[in-house]
Amino acid sequence: MLVLTRKTGEAIKIGDDIEITVISSSGDQVKLGINAPKHVDIHRKEVYLNIQEENESASVGVADVFNLIRKP
Repeated sequence: MLVLTRKTGEAIKIGDDIEITVISSSGDQVKLGINAPKHVDIHRKEVYLNIQEENESASVGVADVFNLIRKP
């Protein structure tokens, strides 16, 4: 894990397309601004994990997805 120290208004770059800026900090909270292309999904980690869990539970019991698609 890379650990960086940034002040309010300072940013980091991830690749050429993603920039994360520290908007403010107060106590134990930090407000971040994220600029990224529209095709990049951005979620809080707990939301991302919930999405993954829902996707896994939706696919339970489907042994062979291709058998569900009827061939003409």
